[in-house]
Amino acid sequence: MLKVGVLGAGYLGKIHLRLLQESKSYDLIGFYDPDTEAAKILTKEKGYTYFDTIDALIHAVDVVNVVTPTSFHHEMAIQCLTAGKHVFIEKPITQTIAQAEELVQLADVKGLKGQVGHVERFNPAFKAIKQHIEHPMFIEAHRLAEFNPRGTDVPVVLDLMIHDLDVILSVVKSKVKNVSGSGVSVISETPDIANARIEFENGCVANLTASRISLKNMRKTRFFQKDAYIAVDFLTKKVEVVKMKDAPEKPEEFDLILQNAEGVKKQIYFEPPTVEESNAILEELNAFADAINKNTDPIVTLAHATEALRISHQIIACFK
Repeated sequence: MLKVGVLGAGYLGKIHLRLLQESKSYDLIGFYDPDTEAAKILTKEKGYTYFDTIDALIHAVDVVNVVTPTSFHHEMAIQCLTAGKHVFIEKPITQTIAQAEELVQLADVKGLKGQVGHVERFNPAFKAIKQHIEHPMFIEAHRLAEFNPRGTDVPVVLDLMIHDLDVILSVVKSKVKNVSGSGVSVISETPDIANARIEFENGCVANLTASRISLKNMRKTRFFQKDAYIAVDFLTKKVEVVKMKDAPEKPEEFDLILQNAEGVKKQIYFEPPTVEESNAILEELNAFADAINKNTDPIVTLAHATEALRISHQIIACFK
């Protein structure tokens, strides 16, 4: 088992601590948080070991989970990698692209693994649907959330939309050609609602909308490709696959047949995959352990996260 420690015991840090303790891939050694009073309470309630310094924690483990505010990601990750420790970083990877690129380079030089918490890659609905997504040419994503002061220190693109950017970049096998976007600050100092259009070199277009001032929560993405419509609901973990094939010469009574202007007939059929229930955060943590143990690339590498951050900043630049 890999010895693991957690830097940051806020809302998400507590989730990591609980899941790492449950995981059969890790031996949870302890955590560090600058709020000593809160840390003592957490230690008393849950029995976790609290480390007085970051250095002490880092040197006691094999893997460090950085679950601090984004402004500390770069500093903490550099410290971990320099000490020869594999590092898991919550999204977004860092504040700036230059910082992210530095982490990619340092991990490569040190021969260490790094993974970033783009958790939707491990959403059971997306895992069930991914094999059906082959050559999407139009993608539409909506990620809407009710207002929550937590996270409003960054634009909604980095808070919410970046999840969908990472998912889209993982399935579109083409370079980004053009990025445009618009955003509006409604209640926060940074944009609360944003829309972006991503054009890829292969002709694929993705439209993304993210809002943190909505009246209801929504996390839906639809993929359109030749002879198929694919939808995934990341919130309810439901999926839908509608495909078309050449219609049989003698359709059965309940076959759904469409005929285009040229007289070509297509049969519509449904192919819903099985969605296996799982905890996405636990899945991503265990997948990282597997990558370390087998010396393979993590599913969400530091480089993947850097590219998602790069596109995010291009969108934000359009707001000015």
